[in-house]
Amino acid sequence: MKYFAATYTYGEPSLVDDTRPAHREFIASQLSLGRIVGSGPFADGDQALIILQLPDSATEAEAADVLDQDPYTVEGALAAREIREWNPVMNIFA
Repeated sequence: MKYFAATYTYGEPSLVDDTRPAHREFIASQLSLGRIVGSGPFADGDQALIILQLPDSATEAEAADVLDQDPYTVEGALAAREIREWNPVMNIFA
């Protein structure tokens, strides 16, 4: 499997709050499909981290395609999003 770390920077707080229930449903659905192995906000509350697990052949563009379906992305609730391939040297996800 290949892993990707996505960092979300939240945008307008009221839009984030309004979209959060649909976002959490999306995260839960991707978790049940085995695509997301971890997700949650940083303690400061300004950003969140999502760890995706995709097939070995996956690219960052394919990881972006998955996250493009997130209501936070669809509704424009994010100020920024960064996706990078991640190499978990100490891998507890497998």
